[in-house]
Amino acid sequence: MISVRNPSALIRLVFALKRAYYRLRYPRLTLGRDVQIRGRIRLRRGVSVTIGDRTRLNKRVRFAGPGQVRIGADCLLNDTWIGAWTTVTVGDRCLLSDCEIVDNTFHNVDPARRHDPPGPRTRAPIVIEDNVWIGSHALVLKGVRIGRDSVVGAGTVVRADVPPRVVVIGNPQQIVKRFDD
Repeated sequence: MISVRNPSALIRLVFALKRAYYRLRYPRLTLGRDVQIRGRIRLRRGVSVTIGDRTRLNKRVRFAGPGQVRIGADCLLNDTWIGAWTTVTVGDRCLLSDCEIVDNTFHNVDPARRHDPPGPRTRAPIVIEDNVWIGSHALVLKGVRIGRDSVVGAGTVVRADVPPRVVVIGNPQQIVKRFDD
C-alpha cells in the first residue's frame, strides 16, 4: 500500500504509470528500467526510440522521422528535439539540454537539384559517445560523431566530428579546451 508517509514509493508509482502510458501510446518506444519521464514525450513520423535504464526526460522531449534513436543508460534529456531519418545513437551518461540533433538536411544543396526531393545524400547517422554534455541551443548536424567526455557549448553548431575529451563552442565550431588525462 502507498501512503503519504512514504513519498518515494508514491513517486516511483507515478513514474511507473507514466512509463505504462507512453508504452501504450507509442508502440515504437522501448523504455528501460526506472526511466523517469518528468515532462512529456512525443514521437512522430514512425520513429523508433529505445531509452536506456535510469534515463531522465524533463520538459518536452520530441523525436521525429522514420529512423531509429537509441539513448543510453543514466542520461538526462531536457527539452530536446531529435530528428532521425537514419540513426541517432546517444551513449551512456550523456546530458542533452535544450538542443536539436538532426541527421537530415531536408534538401539538396546543389542549385540544380535544390527543388528535388531529399535523397540519401541529405542524410547521415549521428553518434554521440558516452558522457557527452550538449549545451542549450546547440545544433548537431548529420554525419557527426562526438567523442566521449566532450562538451558542446551553448549555441554551438556541430557540423564536423568532435574528438574525445574536448570542449567545442561557436559557429563554426572550435576547440577551446582539452581535458588532459
